[in-house]
Amino acid sequence: MLSGKDVMKLGYPEGRAIGMAINTVHRHFRRSEKEEIYTMLRNVLADPRAYINDTVWSKVALELVPTEKKSLVHQLNTQRLDYRIYGAGEIEEGARNQMEIAMKLPVTVAGALMPDAHQGYGLPIGGVLATREAVIPYGVGVDIGCRMCFSAFAIDAAYLERHRSNLKQVLLANTSFGRETVARPKEHEVLDRALFREITVLKPLQGKAAHQIGSSGSGNHFVEFGLLEVPAENEWQLPQGTYLGLLSHSGSRGLGAEIARHYTRVAKQVCLLPGEAANLAWLDLNTAAGQEYWQAMNLAGDYASACHQQIHERIAQALGERPALRVENHHNFAWREKLGDGTEVIVHRKGATPAGSGVLGIIPGSMTAPGFIVRGKGEAASLNSASHGAGRLMSRSAARQRITNKMVKQELEKHQVTLLGGGLDEAPMAYKDIRTVMRHQADLIDVLATFSPRIVRMCGDDSPAED
Repeated sequence: MLSGKDVMKLGYPEGRAIGMAINTVHRHFRRSEKEEIYTMLRNVLADPRAYINDTVWSKVALELVPTEKKSLVHQLNTQRLDYRIYGAGEIEEGARNQMEIAMKLPVTVAGALMPDAHQGYGLPIGGVLATREAVIPYGVGVDIGCRMCFSAFAIDAAYLERHRSNLKQVLLANTSFGRETVARPKEHEVLDRALFREITVLKPLQGKAAHQIGSSGSGNHFVEFGLLEVPAENEWQLPQGTYLGLLSHSGSRGLGAEIARHYTRVAKQVCLLPGEAANLAWLDLNTAAGQEYWQAMNLAGDYASACHQQIHERIAQALGERPALRVENHHNFAWREKLGDGTEVIVHRKGATPAGSGVLGIIPGSMTAPGFIVRGKGEAASLNSASHGAGRLMSRSAARQRITNKMVKQELEKHQVTLLGGGLDEAPMAYKDIRTVMRHQADLIDVLATFSPRIVRMCGDDSPAED
Protein backbone atom coordinates (compact mmCIF):
# COMPACT_ATOMS: atom_id res chain seq x y z
CA MET A 1 0.00 0.00 0.00
CA LEU A 2 1.28 3.44 -0.94
CA SER A 3 1.67 5.82 2.02
CA GLY A 4 2.02 9.57 2.39
CA LYS A 5 5.65 9.13 3.44
CA ASP A 6 6.36 7.20 0.25
CA VAL A 7 4.96 10.03 -1.85
CA MET A 8 6.81 12.72 0.13
CA LYS A 9 10.12 10.86 -0.40
CA LEU A 10 9.55 11.29 -4.14
CA GLY A 11 9.53 15.06 -3.61
CA TYR A 12 5.81 15.85 -3.39
CA PRO A 13 5.11 18.92 -1.23
CA GLU A 14 3.02 18.57 1.91
CA GLY A 15 -0.64 19.23 1.23
CA ARG A 16 -3.60 17.96 -0.80
CA ALA A 17 -1.50 16.72 -3.73
CA ILE A 18 -0.22 13.79 -1.65
CA GLY A 19 -3.70 12.53 -0.77
CA MET A 20 -4.85 12.96 -4.35
CA ALA A 21 -1.85 11.03 -5.64
CA ILE A 22 -2.55 8.14 -3.24
CA ASN A 23 -6.25 8.07 -4.18
CA THR A 24 -5.36 8.05 -7.88
CA VAL A 25 -2.99 5.11 -7.45
CA HIS A 26 -5.51 3.16 -5.37
CA ARG A 27 -8.29 3.79 -7.88
CA HIS A 28 -6.43 3.04 -11.11
CA PHE A 29 -3.18 1.19 -10.38
CA ARG A 30 -3.86 -1.33 -7.61
CA ARG A 31 -2.38 -4.17 -9.67
CA SER A 32 0.62 -2.23 -10.99
CA GLU A 33 4.20 -2.91 -9.89
CA LYS A 34 5.70 -0.59 -7.26
CA GLU A 35 8.41 0.79 -9.53
CA GLU A 36 5.87 1.46 -12.31
CA ILE A 37 3.76 3.49 -9.85
CA TYR A 38 6.81 5.44 -8.63
CA THR A 39 7.80 6.22 -12.22
CA MET A 40 4.34 7.65 -12.95
CA LEU A 41 4.40 9.75 -9.78
CA ARG A 42 7.86 11.11 -10.62
CA ASN A 43 6.76 12.00 -14.16
CA VAL A 44 3.72 13.94 -12.92
CA LEU A 45 5.83 15.80 -10.35
CA ALA A 46 8.53 16.63 -12.90
CA ASP A 47 6.11 18.21 -15.41
CA PRO A 48 2.62 18.64 -13.92
CA ARG A 49 1.49 20.98 -16.72
CA ALA A 50 1.82 18.11 -19.17
CA TYR A 51 -0.79 16.17 -17.15
CA ILE A 52 -3.43 18.84 -16.67
CA ASN A 53 -5.61 17.29 -19.39
CA ASP A 54 -4.72 13.71 -18.50
CA THR A 55 -7.82 11.70 -17.64
CA VAL A 56 -6.17 10.03 -14.64
CA TRP A 57 -3.64 12.51 -13.26
CA SER A 58 -5.30 15.90 -13.93
CA LYS A 59 -6.47 16.41 -10.35
CA VAL A 60 -2.98 15.81 -8.95
CA ALA A 61 -1.39 17.98 -11.64
CA LEU A 62 -3.71 20.91 -10.94
CA GLU A 63 -2.94 20.71 -7.23
CA LEU A 64 0.78 20.92 -8.02
CA VAL A 65 0.31 24.02 -10.24
CA PRO A 66 -2.78 25.78 -8.81
CA THR A 67 -2.13 28.92 -10.85
CA GLU A 68 -3.15 26.96 -13.96
CA LYS A 69 -6.71 26.78 -12.67
CA LYS A 70 -7.32 30.38 -13.73
CA SER A 71 -7.02 29.43 -17.40
CA LEU A 72 -9.63 26.70 -16.91
CA VAL A 73 -12.36 29.10 -15.78
CA HIS A 74 -15.04 29.84 -18.37
CA GLN A 75 -17.85 32.38 -18.13
CA LEU A 76 -21.20 31.99 -19.84
CA ASN A 77 -22.10 34.36 -22.63
CA THR A 78 -24.42 37.15 -21.48
CA GLN A 79 -26.84 36.45 -24.35
CA ARG A 80 -27.94 32.98 -25.39
CA LEU A 81 -28.07 31.86 -29.01
CA ASP A 82 -31.50 31.40 -30.55
CA TYR A 83 -32.76 27.85 -30.86
CA ARG A 84 -35.88 26.09 -32.11
CA ILE A 85 -38.37 24.53 -29.66
CA TYR A 86 -40.76 21.91 -30.99
CA GLY A 87 -43.99 21.55 -29.02
CA ALA A 88 -43.13 24.34 -26.58
CA GLY A 89 -46.45 24.00 -24.78
CA GLU A 90 -45.63 20.38 -23.86
CA ILE A 91 -42.24 21.11 -22.29
CA GLU A 92 -41.69 21.76 -18.58
CA GLU A 93 -39.91 24.87 -17.38
CA GLY A 94 -36.98 22.95 -15.91
CA ALA A 95 -36.03 21.50 -19.30
CA ARG A 96 -36.30 24.89 -20.99
CA ASN A 97 -34.13 26.50 -18.31
CA GLN A 98 -31.45 23.87 -18.83
CA MET A 99 -31.49 24.49 -22.58
CA GLU A 100 -31.25 28.26 -22.03
CA ILE A 101 -28.05 27.74 -20.03
CA ALA A 102 -26.60 25.36 -22.63
CA MET A 103 -27.17 27.97 -25.35
CA LYS A 104 -24.92 30.39 -23.42
CA LEU A 105 -21.86 28.15 -23.39
CA PRO A 106 -18.91 29.75 -25.20
CA VAL A 107 -18.47 26.56 -27.27
CA THR A 108 -22.14 26.35 -28.37
CA VAL A 109 -22.91 26.89 -32.06
CA ALA A 110 -26.58 25.81 -32.34
CA GLY A 111 -29.30 23.88 -30.54
CA ALA A 112 -32.86 22.57 -30.60
CA LEU A 113 -35.36 21.15 -28.13
CA MET A 114 -37.53 18.17 -29.06
CA PRO A 115 -41.24 17.87 -28.11
CA ASP A 116 -40.61 15.00 -25.66
CA ALA A 117 -38.09 17.06 -23.67
CA HIS A 118 -37.93 16.93 -19.90
CA GLN A 119 -35.37 17.84 -17.26
CA GLY A 120 -32.18 15.78 -16.97
CA TYR A 121 -28.62 16.38 -15.78
CA GLY A 122 -26.83 19.22 -17.56
CA LEU A 123 -28.46 19.07 -20.98
CA PRO A 124 -32.19 18.27 -20.82
CA ILE A 125 -33.37 14.92 -22.15
CA GLY A 126 -34.67 15.79 -25.61
CA GLY A 127 -31.98 18.45 -26.02
CA VAL A 128 -29.79 18.71 -29.12
CA LEU A 129 -26.63 20.81 -28.90
CA ALA A 130 -23.96 21.56 -31.49
CA THR A 131 -20.56 22.66 -30.15
CA ARG A 132 -17.23 23.72 -31.59
CA GLU A 133 -14.53 21.02 -31.07
CA ALA A 134 -15.87 20.18 -27.62
CA VAL A 135 -17.71 17.18 -26.23
CA ILE A 136 -19.85 17.37 -23.07
CA PRO A 137 -20.08 14.03 -21.22
CA TYR A 138 -23.40 15.01 -19.59
CA GLY A 139 -24.53 16.27 -22.99
CA VAL A 140 -24.30 12.65 -24.12
CA GLY A 141 -25.75 11.26 -20.90
CA VAL A 142 -24.99 8.53 -18.40
CA ASP A 143 -26.30 5.70 -20.59
CA ILE A 144 -23.98 6.20 -23.56
CA GLY A 145 -25.27 4.82 -26.84
CA CYS A 146 -28.72 4.00 -25.46
CA ARG A 147 -30.78 2.92 -28.44
CA MET A 148 -33.86 1.36 -29.96
CA CYS A 149 -33.70 -1.83 -32.00
CA PHE A 150 -36.65 -3.27 -33.90
CA SER A 151 -37.12 -6.57 -35.72
CA ALA A 152 -40.26 -7.69 -37.57
CA PHE A 153 -41.10 -11.29 -38.43
CA ALA A 154 -43.46 -12.64 -41.07
CA ILE A 155 -45.84 -13.95 -38.39
CA ASP A 156 -49.41 -12.61 -38.28
CA ALA A 157 -51.44 -11.08 -35.45
CA ALA A 158 -53.38 -14.29 -34.78
CA TYR A 159 -50.14 -16.05 -33.80
CA LEU A 160 -49.49 -13.55 -31.02
CA GLU A 161 -52.90 -14.13 -29.45
CA ARG A 162 -52.77 -17.91 -29.84
CA HIS A 163 -49.26 -18.14 -28.40
CA ARG A 164 -49.23 -15.25 -25.92
CA SER A 165 -48.20 -17.53 -23.06
CA ASN A 166 -45.34 -19.02 -25.10
CA LEU A 167 -44.14 -15.57 -26.16
CA LYS A 168 -44.08 -14.49 -22.51
CA GLN A 169 -41.79 -17.42 -21.79
CA VAL A 170 -39.58 -16.51 -24.75
CA LEU A 171 -39.06 -13.03 -23.26
CA LEU A 172 -38.44 -14.38 -19.76
CA ALA A 173 -35.94 -16.98 -21.00
CA ASN A 174 -34.02 -14.71 -23.39
CA THR A 175 -33.81 -11.32 -21.65
CA SER A 176 -32.09 -10.12 -18.48
CA PHE A 177 -32.55 -6.76 -16.74
CA GLY A 178 -30.79 -4.69 -14.12
CA ARG A 179 -28.86 -6.89 -11.68
CA GLU A 180 -30.13 -10.16 -13.17
CA THR A 181 -27.44 -12.53 -14.38
CA VAL A 182 -27.33 -13.10 -18.13
CA ALA A 183 -28.31 -16.72 -18.63
CA ARG A 184 -26.09 -17.31 -21.64
CA PRO A 185 -23.53 -14.53 -22.11
CA LYS A 186 -22.02 -14.72 -25.58
CA GLU A 187 -18.72 -13.58 -26.98
CA HIS A 188 -18.53 -10.57 -29.28
CA GLU A 189 -15.64 -8.86 -31.04
CA VAL A 190 -16.34 -5.59 -29.22
CA LEU A 191 -15.10 -7.21 -26.00
CA ASP A 192 -11.68 -7.80 -27.58
CA ARG A 193 -11.08 -4.20 -28.66
CA ALA A 194 -7.58 -2.89 -27.96
CA LEU A 195 -9.05 0.16 -26.18
CA PHE A 196 -9.74 -2.01 -23.14
CA ARG A 197 -5.96 -2.35 -22.81
CA GLU A 198 -4.95 1.11 -24.00
CA ILE A 199 -7.20 3.39 -21.91
CA THR A 200 -6.61 3.16 -18.17
CA VAL A 201 -10.20 3.68 -17.07
CA LEU A 202 -11.43 0.89 -19.37
CA LYS A 203 -9.09 -1.85 -18.11
CA PRO A 204 -11.16 -2.88 -15.06
CA LEU A 205 -14.43 -2.61 -17.03
CA GLN A 206 -13.77 -5.35 -19.58
CA GLY A 207 -14.89 -8.13 -17.23
CA LYS A 208 -18.11 -6.34 -16.30
CA ALA A 209 -18.84 -5.69 -19.96
CA ALA A 210 -18.35 -9.38 -20.78
CA HIS A 211 -20.67 -10.37 -17.92
CA GLN A 212 -23.44 -7.94 -18.91
CA ILE A 213 -23.36 -8.24 -22.70
CA GLY A 214 -26.73 -9.17 -24.15
CA SER A 215 -28.63 -7.74 -21.19
CA SER A 216 -30.80 -4.66 -20.61
CA GLY A 217 -30.73 -1.95 -17.97
CA SER A 218 -33.34 -1.04 -15.37
CA GLY A 219 -35.74 1.90 -15.25
CA ASN A 220 -37.35 2.65 -18.61
CA HIS A 221 -35.53 -0.08 -20.55
CA PHE A 222 -37.62 -2.86 -22.05
CA VAL A 223 -37.95 -5.70 -24.55
CA GLU A 224 -41.43 -6.22 -25.97
CA PHE A 225 -43.47 -8.12 -28.53
CA GLY A 226 -46.20 -6.35 -30.47
CA LEU A 227 -47.83 -5.91 -33.85
CA LEU A 228 -46.40 -3.87 -36.73
CA GLU A 229 -48.80 -2.44 -39.33
CA VAL A 230 -47.00 -2.16 -42.67
CA PRO A 231 -48.76 -0.17 -45.45
CA ALA A 232 -48.87 -1.21 -49.10
CA GLU A 233 -46.10 1.20 -50.10
CA ASN A 234 -43.22 0.62 -47.71
CA GLU A 235 -39.47 1.01 -47.35
CA TRP A 236 -38.78 -2.74 -47.30
CA GLN A 237 -40.98 -3.85 -50.23
CA LEU A 238 -42.90 -6.15 -47.91
CA PRO A 239 -46.51 -7.24 -48.56
CA GLN A 240 -49.01 -5.02 -46.79
CA GLY A 241 -50.16 -6.51 -43.50
CA THR A 242 -49.56 -7.08 -39.80
CA TYR A 243 -46.25 -8.54 -38.62
CA LEU A 244 -45.00 -9.77 -35.26
CA GLY A 245 -42.61 -7.12 -33.98
CA LEU A 246 -39.84 -7.16 -31.39
CA LEU A 247 -38.67 -3.85 -29.91
CA SER A 248 -35.85 -3.35 -27.40
CA HIS A 249 -34.63 -0.25 -25.57
CA SER A 250 -31.39 -0.23 -23.60
CA GLY A 251 -27.85 1.10 -23.62
CA SER A 252 -24.26 0.40 -22.62
CA ARG A 253 -24.94 -0.86 -19.10
CA GLY A 254 -22.17 -0.56 -16.47
CA LEU A 255 -19.51 0.11 -19.10
CA GLY A 256 -21.15 3.31 -20.34
CA ALA A 257 -22.11 4.46 -16.84
CA GLU A 258 -18.51 4.21 -15.58
CA ILE A 259 -17.17 5.99 -18.67
CA ALA A 260 -19.70 8.79 -18.15
CA ARG A 261 -18.92 9.16 -14.45
CA HIS A 262 -15.15 9.18 -14.94
CA TYR A 263 -14.98 11.66 -17.80
CA THR A 264 -17.59 13.93 -16.24
CA ARG A 265 -15.27 14.21 -13.21
CA VAL A 266 -12.36 14.97 -15.52
CA ALA A 267 -14.38 17.56 -17.47
CA LYS A 268 -15.34 19.33 -14.25
CA GLN A 269 -11.67 19.47 -13.23
CA VAL A 270 -10.42 20.99 -16.48
CA CYS A 271 -13.47 23.12 -17.39
CA LEU A 272 -14.62 25.32 -14.52
CA LEU A 273 -18.09 26.78 -15.10
CA PRO A 274 -20.56 28.74 -12.95
CA GLY A 275 -22.64 26.54 -10.64
CA GLU A 276 -25.78 26.51 -12.77
CA ALA A 277 -23.74 25.26 -15.75
CA ALA A 278 -21.34 22.91 -13.91
CA ASN A 279 -22.85 19.75 -15.40
CA LEU A 280 -22.19 21.10 -18.89
CA ALA A 281 -18.41 20.98 -18.43
CA TRP A 282 -16.77 19.97 -21.69
CA LEU A 283 -13.61 18.28 -22.91
CA ASP A 284 -11.63 19.91 -25.71
CA LEU A 285 -11.31 17.38 -28.53
CA ASN A 286 -7.79 18.65 -29.20
CA THR A 287 -6.64 17.31 -25.81
CA ALA A 288 -5.77 13.80 -24.67
CA ALA A 289 -8.78 13.76 -22.33
CA GLY A 290 -11.15 14.75 -25.13
CA GLN A 291 -9.79 12.13 -27.51
CA GLU A 292 -9.92 9.44 -24.82
CA TYR A 293 -13.55 10.17 -24.03
CA TRP A 294 -14.44 10.21 -27.74
CA GLN A 295 -12.90 6.77 -28.24
CA ALA A 296 -14.47 5.39 -25.06
CA MET A 297 -17.87 6.83 -26.03
CA ASN A 298 -17.74 5.14 -29.42
CA LEU A 299 -16.72 1.86 -27.79
CA ALA A 300 -19.71 2.11 -25.43
CA GLY A 301 -21.98 2.79 -28.41
CA ASP A 302 -20.73 -0.30 -30.22
CA TYR A 303 -21.16 -2.31 -27.05
CA ALA A 304 -24.76 -1.15 -26.65
CA SER A 305 -25.46 -2.22 -30.24
CA ALA A 306 -23.89 -5.62 -29.55
CA CYS A 307 -26.23 -6.08 -26.57
CA HIS A 308 -29.26 -5.52 -28.80
CA GLN A 309 -27.88 -7.78 -31.52
CA GLN A 310 -27.58 -10.64 -29.06
CA ILE A 311 -31.06 -10.09 -27.60
CA HIS A 312 -32.63 -10.12 -31.06
CA GLU A 313 -30.55 -13.11 -32.19
CA ARG A 314 -31.59 -15.18 -29.16
CA ILE A 315 -35.27 -14.36 -29.57
CA ALA A 316 -35.24 -14.94 -33.34
CA GLN A 317 -33.65 -18.33 -32.70
CA ALA A 318 -36.31 -19.14 -30.09
CA LEU A 319 -39.01 -18.24 -32.64
CA GLY A 320 -37.29 -20.22 -35.36
CA GLU A 321 -37.59 -17.19 -37.66
CA ARG A 322 -35.40 -14.70 -39.51
CA PRO A 323 -36.32 -11.00 -39.33
CA ALA A 324 -38.11 -9.57 -42.34
CA LEU A 325 -36.75 -6.14 -41.40
CA ARG A 326 -34.43 -4.59 -38.83
CA VAL A 327 -34.16 -0.92 -37.79
CA GLU A 328 -31.83 0.45 -35.11
CA ASN A 329 -30.87 3.90 -33.90
CA HIS A 330 -29.17 5.39 -30.86
CA HIS A 331 -30.10 8.55 -29.00
CA ASN A 332 -27.50 9.28 -26.29
CA PHE A 333 -24.43 10.12 -28.29
CA ALA A 334 -22.30 12.79 -29.94
CA TRP A 335 -21.64 12.87 -33.68
CA ARG A 336 -19.21 14.90 -35.79
CA GLU A 337 -21.44 16.53 -38.44
CA LYS A 338 -21.65 19.59 -40.69
CA LEU A 339 -24.21 22.36 -40.54
CA GLY A 340 -25.86 23.68 -43.68
CA ASP A 341 -23.14 26.32 -44.14
CA GLY A 342 -20.41 23.69 -43.96
CA THR A 343 -19.37 24.39 -40.35
CA GLU A 344 -18.11 21.21 -38.69
CA VAL A 345 -19.60 20.68 -35.25
CA ILE A 346 -20.10 18.09 -32.54
CA VAL A 347 -23.83 17.34 -32.29
CA HIS A 348 -24.99 15.99 -28.92
CA ARG A 349 -28.34 14.19 -29.00
CA LYS A 350 -29.35 13.43 -25.44
CA GLY A 351 -32.59 11.57 -25.80
CA ALA A 352 -33.08 12.62 -29.42
CA THR A 353 -33.32 10.47 -32.55
CA PRO A 354 -31.04 11.14 -35.55
CA ALA A 355 -33.34 12.31 -38.37
CA GLY A 356 -31.09 13.24 -41.25
CA SER A 357 -32.56 12.98 -44.74
CA GLY A 358 -33.51 9.35 -45.37
CA VAL A 359 -32.27 8.12 -41.98
CA LEU A 360 -34.51 5.45 -40.39
CA GLY A 361 -35.35 5.38 -36.70
CA ILE A 362 -37.82 4.18 -34.08
CA ILE A 363 -39.85 6.45 -31.80
CA PRO A 364 -41.73 4.48 -29.14
CA GLY A 365 -44.73 5.61 -27.11
CA SER A 366 -45.46 4.13 -23.69
CA MET A 367 -46.16 0.46 -22.98
CA THR A 368 -49.81 0.96 -24.02
CA ALA A 369 -49.27 3.55 -26.77
CA PRO A 370 -48.04 2.97 -30.32
CA GLY A 371 -44.51 3.43 -31.52
CA PHE A 372 -43.43 4.47 -35.01
CA ILE A 373 -40.78 3.55 -37.54
CA VAL A 374 -39.82 6.86 -39.12
CA ARG A 375 -37.65 8.32 -41.86
CA GLY A 376 -35.87 11.62 -41.26
CA LYS A 377 -36.45 14.66 -43.45
CA GLY A 378 -33.13 16.36 -42.67
CA GLU A 379 -34.57 19.52 -41.11
CA ALA A 380 -31.72 21.96 -40.41
CA ALA A 381 -33.59 23.83 -37.65
CA SER A 382 -33.78 20.64 -35.58
CA LEU A 383 -30.14 19.78 -36.31
CA ASN A 384 -31.40 16.70 -38.18
CA SER A 385 -33.09 15.36 -35.05
CA ALA A 386 -36.47 14.22 -33.72
CA SER A 387 -37.85 13.04 -30.38
CA HIS A 388 -36.72 9.69 -28.96
CA GLY A 389 -40.10 8.83 -27.47
CA ALA A 390 -43.15 10.34 -25.82
CA GLY A 391 -41.16 11.89 -22.96
CA ARG A 392 -42.06 11.95 -19.30
CA LEU A 393 -45.17 13.80 -18.14
CA MET A 394 -44.43 13.09 -14.45
CA SER A 395 -41.17 12.66 -12.58
CA ARG A 396 -40.51 9.21 -11.17
CA SER A 397 -41.33 10.30 -7.63
CA ALA A 398 -44.55 12.03 -8.73
CA ALA A 399 -45.63 8.90 -10.64
CA ARG A 400 -45.14 6.73 -7.56
CA GLN A 401 -47.24 9.14 -5.49
CA ARG A 402 -50.11 9.65 -7.95
CA ILE A 403 -50.47 6.32 -9.74
CA THR A 404 -51.75 3.11 -8.18
CA ASN A 405 -51.33 -0.53 -9.20
CA LYS A 406 -55.07 -0.68 -9.86
CA MET A 407 -54.83 2.23 -12.31
CA VAL A 408 -51.99 0.53 -14.18
CA LYS A 409 -53.82 -2.80 -14.29
CA GLN A 410 -56.93 -1.16 -15.78
CA GLU A 411 -54.84 0.67 -18.40
CA LEU A 412 -53.03 -2.51 -19.41
CA GLU A 413 -56.28 -4.47 -19.73
CA LYS A 414 -57.82 -1.69 -21.81
CA HIS A 415 -54.99 -1.99 -24.35
CA GLN A 416 -54.58 -5.79 -24.16
CA VAL A 417 -51.03 -5.48 -22.87
CA THR A 418 -49.28 -8.05 -20.66
CA LEU A 419 -46.58 -6.54 -18.43
CA LEU A 420 -43.71 -8.55 -16.96
CA GLY A 421 -41.91 -6.46 -14.32
CA GLY A 422 -41.93 -2.67 -14.34
CA GLY A 423 -42.68 -0.18 -11.55
CA LEU A 424 -45.25 2.56 -11.04
CA ASP A 425 -42.67 5.11 -12.21
CA GLU A 426 -42.91 3.54 -15.68
CA ALA A 427 -46.73 3.48 -15.80
CA PRO A 428 -48.24 4.58 -19.13
CA MET A 429 -49.84 7.61 -17.44
CA ALA A 430 -46.39 8.91 -16.49
CA TYR A 431 -45.71 9.69 -20.15
CA LYS A 432 -46.90 12.33 -22.60
CA ASP A 433 -49.37 11.54 -25.38
CA ILE A 434 -47.19 10.17 -28.18
CA ARG A 435 -49.67 11.27 -30.85
CA THR A 436 -49.40 14.88 -29.68
CA VAL A 437 -45.60 14.62 -29.67
CA MET A 438 -45.65 13.25 -33.22
CA ARG A 439 -47.85 16.10 -34.44
CA HIS A 440 -45.29 18.60 -33.16
CA GLN A 441 -42.55 17.03 -35.28
CA ALA A 442 -44.39 16.39 -38.53
CA ASP A 443 -41.81 18.62 -40.28
CA LEU A 444 -38.96 16.45 -39.04
CA ILE A 445 -39.97 12.89 -39.94
CA ASP A 446 -42.25 10.73 -42.08
CA VAL A 447 -44.02 7.79 -40.43
CA LEU A 448 -43.39 4.53 -42.31
CA ALA A 449 -45.09 1.98 -40.05
CA THR A 450 -46.87 1.77 -36.67
CA PHE A 451 -46.10 -0.66 -33.85
CA SER A 452 -48.48 -1.57 -30.99
CA PRO A 453 -46.99 -3.24 -27.85
CA ARG A 454 -48.68 -6.40 -26.54
CA ILE A 455 -46.21 -8.21 -24.23
CA VAL A 456 -43.74 -5.98 -22.38
CA ARG A 457 -40.85 -7.06 -20.19
CA MET A 458 -39.03 -4.56 -17.95
CA CYS A 459 -36.84 -4.69 -14.87
CA GLY A 460 -38.69 -5.83 -11.77
CA ASP A 461 -37.66 -2.88 -9.61
CA ASP A 462 -38.03 0.89 -9.71
CA SER A 463 -34.35 1.64 -10.26
CA PRO A 464 -33.88 4.93 -12.12
CA ALA A 465 -32.37 5.05 -15.57
CA GLU A 466 -31.76 8.16 -17.62
CA ASP A 467 -33.19 7.98 -21.17
